Amino acid sequence: MLSRRSLLRSLLAASVLIPVAAVVAPVDAEAQGRPDNRPGNNNHRPNNNNNRPNRAPPRSRHERRPPPRRGYVWVPGHWVWSHQRRNYVWVGGRWERNRPGWHFRQPGWVVRGNGWEFHSGGWHR
Repeated sequence: MLSRRSLLRSLLAASVLIPVAAVVAPVDAEAQGRPDNRPGNNNHRPNNNNNRPNRAPPRSRHERRPPPRRGYVWVPGHWVWSHQRRNYVWVGGRWERNRPGWHFRQPGWVVRGNGWEFHSGGWHR
């Protein structure tokens, strides 16, 4: 069984050694070359300078629409493009406070050139 003194020594040693080990340990770096966009390359992908997705978003998920709320507009869920994941991510529906004299345009995706462009929607007069 460990005594209090030996436990404290172990914790102190660990608190000193772990940061030192993290600094000393070599870190492997991954080199990422530029994509080969030459016309003859079989792996040719469209030049997507705007980081827009070059494939259609998935079908919308079925969300249960909550009961109406006075003074609010329901905005259904939609897909957004995540640059980190390089994939679509679902954003659930939400309530937006109603703005008199304005109407809410739903968010959606449209094809532009060689990619898909997201229109975030919002309030318009």
